[in-house]
Amino acid sequence: MRLAGDVRFGVLGSLRAEVGDRPAALGGSRQRAVLARLLIARGRSVPAERILSEVWEGSRAPSVTTLHGYVADLRRTLEPERVPGAPARLLVREGPGYALRAAPDAIDAERFTELAARGRHALEDGEPEEAADLLGRALALWRGPAYADFDGAAFATPDATRLEELRATVREDRLAAVIAAGRHASAVGELEALVAEQPLRERGWELLALALYRSGRQADALTALRRVRRRLADELGIDPGPGLRDLEAAVLAQDPRLAPAPGRRNPRPAPAPERPGRVPSLRAAVPAPPPGNLPFALSSFVGRGGDLTAVAGLLDGHRLVTLTGPGGVGKTRLALEVARARADADGPWLVELGERHVPEPLTATQLLAATVADALGLPTVPSPDRLATMLVERDTLIVLDNCEHLLAPAAELVHTLLTRCGSVRILCTGREPLGITGEAIYEVPPLPAATEAVELFLHRAAAAQPGWTPEPGDRERIAALCEDLDGIPLAVELAAAQCRMLSVGQIADALEDRFTLLVGGSADRPDRHRTLLDTVAWSDQLLEPDERRLFYRLGVFASGFDLDGAAAVGEVSPVLGPLSALVRKSLVIAVPGTAPRRYRMLETLRRYATGALSPVELNNAEERHRAWVLARAENAERHLRGPQGAELLDRLSLDQPEFRAAFTSALAEGEGEYALRLGSALFWFWFRRGHVAEGTAWLLDGFVWAPWASAGLRAPARLADAALNYLAGYPEAGYERASRAVEEAREAGDPVTEAGAAAYAAYLGLLTGVPLDAASSARAAVEMARGTAQVWLEAETLMIQGMVLRILGDLPGAGTAFREALAAARASGHDWVADGVAWCDLKTACDRGDGLRALAVAGDVLAAMDRYGDTSFWLVTVHSAARALVLAGRAEEAAVLMGAVRAIGSRAGVSPELMDPLDGPREAAAVREALPPEEYERHAARGGALSRQEVSALLTTLIADLTGRRSP
Repeated sequence: MRLAGDVRFGVLGSLRAEVGDRPAALGGSRQRAVLARLLIARGRSVPAERILSEVWEGSRAPSVTTLHGYVADLRRTLEPERVPGAPARLLVREGPGYALRAAPDAIDAERFTELAARGRHALEDGEPEEAADLLGRALALWRGPAYADFDGAAFATPDATRLEELRATVREDRLAAVIAAGRHASAVGELEALVAEQPLRERGWELLALALYRSGRQADALTALRRVRRRLADELGIDPGPGLRDLEAAVLAQDPRLAPAPGRRNPRPAPAPERPGRVPSLRAAVPAPPPGNLPFALSSFVGRGGDLTAVAGLLDGHRLVTLTGPGGVGKTRLALEVARARADADGPWLVELGERHVPEPLTATQLLAATVADALGLPTVPSPDRLATMLVERDTLIVLDNCEHLLAPAAELVHTLLTRCGSVRILCTGREPLGITGEAIYEVPPLPAATEAVELFLHRAAAAQPGWTPEPGDRERIAALCEDLDGIPLAVELAAAQCRMLSVGQIADALEDRFTLLVGGSADRPDRHRTLLDTVAWSDQLLEPDERRLFYRLGVFASGFDLDGAAAVGEVSPVLGPLSALVRKSLVIAVPGTAPRRYRMLETLRRYATGALSPVELNNAEERHRAWVLARAENAERHLRGPQGAELLDRLSLDQPEFRAAFTSALAEGEGEYALRLGSALFWFWFRRGHVAEGTAWLLDGFVWAPWASAGLRAPARLADAALNYLAGYPEAGYERASRAVEEAREAGDPVTEAGAAAYAAYLGLLTGVPLDAASSARAAVEMARGTAQVWLEAETLMIQGMVLRILGDLPGAGTAFREALAAARASGHDWVADGVAWCDLKTACDRGDGLRALAVAGDVLAAMDRYGDTSFWLVTVHSAARALVLAGRAEEAAVLMGAVRAIGSRAGVSPELMDPLDGPREAAAVREALPPEEYERHAARGGALSRQEVSALLTTLIADLTGRRSP
């Protein structure tokens, strides 16, 4: 993937960016926080909802439109040369979120990390001068505390803490290099300042004592060691660690090992230090243990730079780290790469538990103790206690791989070793944590599908078929394939291996039956990783019966669900226990930053789960899913036209994949009545959010499959179909359906639907030239609405009455109706009515030739549409505002808006020009006639390439420039 290389970022201090060596203006605090959150993700995509929840933590998050606006501003700042409408190279949209595609060397934190690693390796290799130079350059990158602008922000704290911890280590490493280079006297002053600043870090005190001793100041060295002993006892109630204790004894004994090395280099094979730059171990001489048993890697390690750094940091700060994640996500490989990068004098040691089964008469705990002893080259031991006795003097790292099937005995063994052996560290892998005190858990994520997963596929395909290269267009297909495989490395590797026989397109097409396709893993893999099916089945067999039952049933969810959904569809009570177990065992993902908490399953796990259900069980689960979906939609629908409307529309957007799944399964069962009922409940969501084509398609299917549905079901569905057809630009069809809805609602005794349908019929009949008394019909609809005591309905029918009177030329009457509509809208919280009245005011101002007044009104309406995420009404407002721009002398920008409305409206199924046969064509003609045809088309084509966010930004700027008003 091509990365933007002319932008540099700084987070080691306050956040800053440079574009072409010039400082970039990054905007206000929220916009800067959005950029910081994307930098922290290190190239991975961050869902928009997660950005909103984390950046606005502690306050009400705005709509996702606000985020889009911030992203658009950042793009303009960071990529000033990008042509409007051209794909972004740096801040890109990826799935439901955004990713920052900056090269690692463009970010000071990444350069710092790289210099720190090179410096540490130079120190390990006996090159102290080079190490001191590299580590000094690393520290020079700091301008202040990491992410200084976001002190206390939860989203920045983990990365800031990691960087500050690494900074402290680098300071120690650099001073260790200075001492190793023979400049111990010059290091003393810096070390005195270091221990004063960080008095509880023992390594700084060790280095200070060593520097003082080598400077001929033995008494001062002992004084320093006694100072830290008192400090640790007074503040923490603990004794110094073995390094400080041994150093104190060596200083007292004037141990010759404390003397400076005779030469600059400390060439191999001298014993490796416990950590780079530590004083050598001063324990009694014992035979050197073997150097570990890690296997050499047989394939390249692709990506995961951030994961390597994160896990290494955790392992430095915790004696027990567990890597969790679903099968095939790469836990073992990551653990091995982290272990290989360490410089422990003893080990690391790999203990493989995946194929271990407990034979008679051993207990599982005895088996594990014996397995660990065998891996470390020790005599067989009968218990964890005996093993701990043998390891008590060892300073080593043990990697326990695949603990999930021996969880309880593994937890007992690890607890014993950690409590008895103070210098033993353990890195575990498993599909769930051990669950013991002190455990640091790192959930290994899938690879980013568009980047690292693609690179892994390309590497493995080339290895499987020497000379293989991707065909034109294959990279895009591979990215989609990796997305479908959830970025799971094992699945990607198994798919890449099929390049020996199949093209990339064939592999992608065959993923519908992925468990048959993804087989034939290499012979050196464990049996559970030979096929994708085996990998998932291994996790399945470790489940308890209620967990397995819930896991299978949750597979019918298309995307995400909450706790109530899991309970309703899983039909397991109580659901929290088994659901928590599935999350713990990496079969269900708890989506961070969601409240109430939402959950999801990887696509591969979802397909396995539904495939494990019998046809009867699958049908029952889908039936429960449909019931839950319908209840959720109907409960929301009751409040959509009130104060909770914006929040509920956002929630319905999250559930949209579930609505589609419910429609699909219902129609597959011939349940047209269900489709009509769900369509009626979702009508206002479709209407506001611009899902017009989708809504009319589902309703049509419902009517086809339920021709004899009751009038009570048909009437609200027919009204929904009428309104959606109106938005789609078919007012004649809308009138016909609204008229039928009036009759069906009357037959069903449904005055709410009848009043709404009657108002629409009056308005659409007038628009399409039907001979009727539209004023009387609209007035009757209002009276009927008042009789229902539904104030939102009264507001809506009053607004439509005002629109009818405006068309008829009765402006005073329209004004009265609009004022009453606004009063009812305020009383019910039905804000959309106020926006509808404002839209009519906008058009009336245009009729009077007052373009500036019209634009001022448009600015307020646009702001409201952004709050609600409204697409349909946003389009009609922009369409009307284009005419106002012509009146204000900005015809070229008006043509840009018209092109944008045409492009965005076609995707949503909304046609502002055709939906209103009176005003729509007049607005379009006003813009077209203001420019020569070729000029109009050129500017309209520009608009067709703009996003909604870019159009809103353009129009908002124009309104501010022309009227002097800033939209709220």
